[in-house]
Amino acid sequence: MLNLLELTFLYSYAISYVTIHINNSIQMKKSSAPQKQFPIIAVIDDEPDIVELISVHLHRAGFQLEGFLDADQFLKFIKTKIPDLIILDLMLPDADGFDICKYLKKKDEYSSIPIIMLTAKAEETDRVLGLELGADDYVTKPFSPKELVSRVKAVLRRQTPQRESQKIEIGNKLTIYPEKHEVYVEGKQIPLTYTEFRILNLLVSKKGWVFTRDQMLDFLWGDEKVVVDRTVDVHIKHLRSKLGPAASFIKNIRGAGYKLE
Repeated sequence: MLNLLELTFLYSYAISYVTIHINNSIQMKKSSAPQKQFPIIAVIDDEPDIVELISVHLHRAGFQLEGFLDADQFLKFIKTKIPDLIILDLMLPDADGFDICKYLKKKDEYSSIPIIMLTAKAEETDRVLGLELGADDYVTKPFSPKELVSRVKAVLRRQTPQRESQKIEIGNKLTIYPEKHEVYVEGKQIPLTYTEFRILNLLVSKKGWVFTRDQMLDFLWGDEKVVVDRTVDVHIKHLRSKLGPAASFIKNIRGAGYKLE
């Protein structure tokens, strides 16, 4: 028979063993659990103080930051890692921010990355040009860091529905799957050429927005274009022909260009 002292010792030992075992199990679960992935924000500005200021505030808001003082550093980085959003200064020492925006938007692998332009240029023409090139927002210096954080969050929220659904529906007739490059009209898949699909995807990206022929040519071929603006009309004609009952969504705005309603 065990005496009271021996029973007390065995009871204490058992409690200690169970406690250690439970704690070890919890630690193992924590270490094996996937780490939360925070959105990556790339900041390109030639002023180190500005990059540092933005980095501090966005870190506090739960974002990962990658800072660059010139375009060359950034373009090398983006070949290895795709950020969730780009904050781009227009006046860089080695490149024009408008050119960087244009380059990113014509590349399929980068075109979906939202861009917020950050610049001392406050003229309306600069803001309009930036937005026409595909920028999602435009912030002028000096700026409020808290407001910039709010704008970053707002732009990312706008991106989320499209990324989650991966499907765009227009008027219960036209369905587009951008990532799969598939188009359906009233449930029937429609074969489009690569150029026709890109034109449709461009028009859908900003429903109701009128794209000029030059803008469409720049989007399709950029600086490499060797075609005339009538080429767009030919592609639109073929696209409408294939879309059948959904062709009426594409409107020709006389003297301006095309839009999707």
